Amino acid sequence: MAEKIEAKSDAMEDCLVVFSCVEKLDEINPEGIVDAAKKGIVDVMGKLKENKIMIFPFAHLTSTLGSPEVALLILNLLENSLKHEGFDVKRAPFGWNKEFDVKSKGHPMAVLSKIICPYGKTECDFICPYCTNPIKLHDVAELQRSLHDLQKI
Repeated sequence: MAEKIEAKSDAMEDCLVVFSCVEKLDEINPEGIVDAAKKGIVDVMGKLKENKIMIFPFAHLTSTLGSPEVALLILNLLENSLKHEGFDVKRAPFGWNKEFDVKSKGHPMAVLSKIICPYGKTECDFICPYCTNPIKLHDVAELQRSLHDLQKI
């Protein structure tokens, strides 16, 4: 699902590039994902003392992609939430194959990886040692049933 766009070319320099993908479990709590992602990005931006952010949808980060509709919703909410915080934010178009050049500064925070907890608490991994909400098999099964029901509509 490629979103409609006007500009076929754009750029942003000296910015934080947020390569992002939305996974199936993120559909449990889209608003919580946005809040946790925003909190993590704002924290990094404070340490970098920068103001520009490029949100770059990058589906290749997972093998369990969420639905395109929810992914676009989350990315748009994240973009607007960061703009509301006063950042200069751009978002690369969703669903398009994009050409990009990235240059990384050679300091300890130049490359970071974060996984956001689908329960919206904080960043985590699938074992979820950082919060009290480990991913539950029940939630995966419930989400699969919900997605199956949506496909019938």
